[in-house]
Amino acid sequence: MSTQTRAVVTGSADAAASRAGARRRRWWGDVGWKYILAVGVLFFAAFPLVYVLSSSLNPNGSLAASGALFGVIDVENYAALGRSKYWLWFGNTLFIGIATAIGSVLMGAAAAYAFSRFRFSGRRASLTTLLVLQMFPQALAFIAIFLMLLTLGEVVPALGINSKIALICVYLGGALGANTFLMYGFFNTIPIEIDESAKIDGATHAQIFWRLIMPLVVPILAVVALLSFLTAFGDFILSKIILTSEDNWTLAVGMYQWVSNQLTSRWGLFAAGVVVAAIPVLALFFSLQKYIVGGLTQGSVKG
Repeated sequence: MSTQTRAVVTGSADAAASRAGARRRRWWGDVGWKYILAVGVLFFAAFPLVYVLSSSLNPNGSLAASGALFGVIDVENYAALGRSKYWLWFGNTLFIGIATAIGSVLMGAAAAYAFSRFRFSGRRASLTTLLVLQMFPQALAFIAIFLMLLTLGEVVPALGINSKIALICVYLGGALGANTFLMYGFFNTIPIEIDESAKIDGATHAQIFWRLIMPLVVPILAVVALLSFLTAFGDFILSKIILTSEDNWTLAVGMYQWVSNQLTSRWGLFAAGVVVAAIPVLALFFSLQKYIVGGLTQGSVKG
């Protein structure tokens, strides 16, 4: 091979290498940095979960002894849950969460349907009032709620202090405004011509609501049910204020007692309870996942 030919080949190789390097730099500048950021975010989000799982498998019961992840693997903490009132609290929490989710969906859907389809005196003022009420922090109402339930319990014990039904009613009332507004925007995306056609065929408002509208707004119903369940499932302050008996405690209140005393903290047992409590939440989330994005975005723009 002549000197001129070798120079041409070398020049072509250098040019190809230069182009490959330029492509790599362009890839890192356009896409590659996103992968690095995603890995960092994933580590930041996953590490606390992995640490809690490791602590739940550590029988020593102290977070200080959990420095080495999965250094000790033992299911003693999970077995100890059965020797406590954990499953009683778990049942109370599920009951309150499911009842709150169902009630929030029914009440919010009924209110949103009325505001979306009917035109009545005070409609705009009622919507404005609901909006204004959502601006005030819920903490402002804690004392009023306690005094109201204390007085109401003297007349109707089932709606007084230390009643799970009373706690459910408080959750339903607190979430009604936000749920109504969330569903109201979604209901407005359903063409009113559907209602008019059904009325021509002789359908009543109840038939239109249950048989036509409700099947069309399943995504927002799933979102409201999920948010209401998560709120009730993880709430601590209201549960602590209203539920005074140990047999009526929820998971948040009961498990707090395990770590409230620094001298007798049972962090391993607490971590095991957290891991088990996350299972129904994850199951509900994954079962409703296909509705979540559509339910949160579709009602934001009136169609």
